[in-house]
Amino acid sequence: MNMLQGTPWLLAHKSMLTVDKPYKISLYGKDYVLWKDRQGSINALENMCPHMGAMLPAGWCESKPDGTSTVVCPFHALEFDASGCTILPATRKQTLPQLAPLELIIQGDFIWSYGGCEPKIPIPNILNEIAANYELVGVTGECSVATDLRSMLLNMHDYNHQNGTHRELFKITEVRFDRFIDEGHHSHAYYDMPTAPSSLQEKLKNPALLVIPKVLSAHLENYFPHLVIFHGNLPAGTVAQCHLFVPESETSTRTYVLLFGQLKNPLFRLMGKNFLDMVNVVVEQDVHILSNIYPNAPQKIKLNNEVGMDWVYRNFDSFPAIESPNLSTK
Repeated sequence: MNMLQGTPWLLAHKSMLTVDKPYKISLYGKDYVLWKDRQGSINALENMCPHMGAMLPAGWCESKPDGTSTVVCPFHALEFDASGCTILPATRKQTLPQLAPLELIIQGDFIWSYGGCEPKIPIPNILNEIAANYELVGVTGECSVATDLRSMLLNMHDYNHQNGTHRELFKITEVRFDRFIDEGHHSHAYYDMPTAPSSLQEKLKNPALLVIPKVLSAHLENYFPHLVIFHGNLPAGTVAQCHLFVPESETSTRTYVLLFGQLKNPLFRLMGKNFLDMVNVVVEQDVHILSNIYPNAPQKIKLNNEVGMDWVYRNFDSFPAIESPNLSTK
């Protein structure tokens, strides 16, 4: 299965890392350990201890006087520095690098990597722009999904699934598709989703429904293949809901959401956790449906407004080139 090597993948936001605490990530079938030291530096090494194969994220970090730190194997307490070197207890001598570092590209609070592959497409600047103009509400929905990258992206760009998969959460009654703007690996989709009225009991159970309008107007900004941004205008503020995707292996895809907001109302900040909880449910619903479909099943019928899915198919087939047709609609 094609995992689109040569793509920059957003491994994490710095807020997802606790100082001197190992954090596991996987990319292209390999496991790595990330950690942030007291200086704020981000380090990444191959995950497997070269002595007897212990998983380093199960260990801990040792902080040094200069603010740097090492990651420590949980089995025999061997310490590895950012270059992958360790000191053998019997000799007190530093070894040559035993673990290969993963090359990272740090842009502000964003931690990117090409996974050791030759870059084929650039890192988009959109997240830097959002971070400069929005407040980070939080991170939510992080999980590994037992599905390949293409199936994950097809689900995210299937605009017809909103009133099926997410009907219970938002009570969406239909999807009124407006237009799709195709700009190669960058695209925009616009559609409206009328919602059924919510009872007072439902609103008390899920306070975020208090600020959901009768018609949800969606603007999805898409960056193939790693990012989908939901731009939303709510009475309490403007949100940028950034869905990230990382191919852990041919059959597993990691996803998480960075939620940013521009406040119009103090209510937005007070309800931040409710918004994060609601987005987490959205991710859970997507994961649930992905676990209940047959992967690579032949599509014998086609619905209207599947242009987003066509965009995914085209870009997968032609990556890293961009081939016609232009899929823009009005």
